[in-house]
Amino acid sequence: MTQTNTKEVKGDLNYDSKVIQKIIGIALSDIKGLLTVDGGFFSNLSDKIVNSSNVTSGINVEVGKKQVAVDIDIVAEYGVDIAKLYDEIKKKIYNKVKEMTGLDTVEVNVTVVDIKTKEQHQKDSVSLQDRITGAGKDAKDKVNEQKDKVEDKQKSVTQRVK
Repeated sequence: MTQTNTKEVKGDLNYDSKVIQKIIGIALSDIKGLLTVDGGFFSNLSDKIVNSSNVTSGINVEVGKKQVAVDIDIVAEYGVDIAKLYDEIKKKIYNKVKEMTGLDTVEVNVTVVDIKTKEQHQKDSVSLQDRITGAGKDAKDKVNEQKDKVEDKQKSVTQRVK
């Protein structure tokens, strides 16, 4: 039996940007003071309609052979030291990307798109689907209410005609 030295096997290891985005999204999920990584209203709209959680939303990466550059948009918790939050985000991204891929993160650009209290964030996190469902129920209730009024009016007119 002959053993092949892996150094003799030719090939390339590449990472799709979605893989790096996902590593970063999951790595950032437990940072205190970071309410969400957010790509803005339109990029999150489809996720909210289907009630899914997309950890790559708001994360843009450029992936090279040995390096990664990252741009993210975040919503920070009101009252948190944003400079310290930024440092923690950079450290988390660098360490997790290096650990899992061996790639060096050479740049992390963070744009704080909003600040909210935890309460505001939870209130705003009600999904669009939930809002639509609620609006649909309200509309149905209104239609039924109007239908009942019309039926009552019709009965009243019918009785007067008799």
